[in-house]
Amino acid sequence: MKKQLKTATIAAVATLASLPGLAQADAGGSGYWHDGWGWGGMMSGGLMMIAFWGGLIILIVVAVRSLGGSSRPTPTGAASGRTALGILEERFARGELDKAEFEERKRALSD
Repeated sequence: MKKQLKTATIAAVATLASLPGLAQADAGGSGYWHDGWGWGGMMSGGLMMIAFWGGLIILIVVAVRSLGGSSRPTPTGAASGRTALGILEERFARGELDKAEFEERKRALSD
């Protein structure tokens, strides 16, 4: 996930670094209608604004998700790959359960 964050950051910086050059007016032109830009210049400005804010929002979402970790709860046994029978066997091996209690619980699990 950190690699994705690094890639997204590099892409965002590269995109944002090019925006000032695209946004500057033509210094040698005669204004808004120079070289046939017309309404196209106005539309590209709007698209650049959408791209800027969209990229910034995506970057923030990726950063928050990667730094925040998983918010999904996992069942206790599923997180470690342990089964109920495996936990029961471990408790028996540690001496927490005697043989009769182990057999009784093992039978209850298999029902």
